[in-house]
Amino acid sequence: MLWSHNYNRLAGQRIHRTEALADGVFAVAFTLLVLDIKLPATELIRSESDLIAYLVSISHKLLSYGLSFITLGIFWTAHSMQFTFIRKSDRHLSWISVLYLSFVSLLPFSTAFLSEFIQFKTAVVLYWLNLVLLGATIYFHWAYAYRNDLLDTDHPDIQAIDRIIRKRVIYAQIFYGLSTMLCLIDNYLSIAVTFLIQLNYAVAPRFKRKRT
Repeated sequence: MLWSHNYNRLAGQRIHRTEALADGVFAVAFTLLVLDIKLPATELIRSESDLIAYLVSISHKLLSYGLSFITLGIFWTAHSMQFTFIRKSDRHLSWISVLYLSFVSLLPFSTAFLSEFIQFKTAVVLYWLNLVLLGATIYFHWAYAYRNDLLDTDHPDIQAIDRIIRKRVIYAQIFYGLSTMLCLIDNYLSIAVTFLIQLNYAVAPRFKRKRT
């Protein structure tokens, strides 16, 4: 029992290993997204109109790809940004990161499922559940680090940063939930609104007032 206790205290302290694993998982997930988009059989394409018709026929796959590519970028940035302020780690924080990455690796599947069955509400809800799991684990990751003094406590704005991170995750999940509910009206409307939400978080536009 003593040995086990000592092992738990020693394990998971190397932050750079967690960051390296995260970068690798995200890189694979980014790559897998595009595999759902197939080239047409050359014998079926006889003219420009045939090619354009094929592109139109896979537009839902291109939309799902764009949505998930931005999603992965947002959640990669969130995980990376947290480690800007995390100075120490432990076994529990490492396993929270692993759990988070398991939901990252699930996104190519939920994306392919959405693009294949985009007319069904179940596909939209499944994709939303993937977003919920990503949001919940990245929130818990930060909350655990903050509560257990694993952050850069000397940073003068750490409390303000904590509030910003928590509010960003909570608001994003509320918006995702609202956009998913739009599938009760129309699936494409729901996906389009989710895409715009993701685009907003990716671009993060800020409009400054002109001085008068």
